[in-house]
Amino acid sequence: MTIPADHNAMARIRAEYLEMPGMSLTLEQVQRLCGLERSVCRMVLDSLVAMKFLHVKAGGTYARLTAESTPRPQPAKASFMVASPTYRRAS
Repeated sequence: MTIPADHNAMARIRAEYLEMPGMSLTLEQVQRLCGLERSVCRMVLDSLVAMKFLHVKAGGTYARLTAESTPRPQPAKASFMVASPTYRRAS
């Protein structure tokens, strides 16, 4: 496989993971999705792991590193308390 083809394969896999946040696929699933030879797919996935774009989860699936490492922000919770008005006596 030539360098431009490997570059195209890497760009394709990166684009798929960027387009679908939270995606977690096995080597075989990425291979089918992108239409790559197994050896090329493995080489590209390993490169993306080394570049810290992807990581391998416990089940052997590849996921974006930022998707797992960055916690989702929690919505703010507001509580409204009505303050008692203070009255002053007229003097």
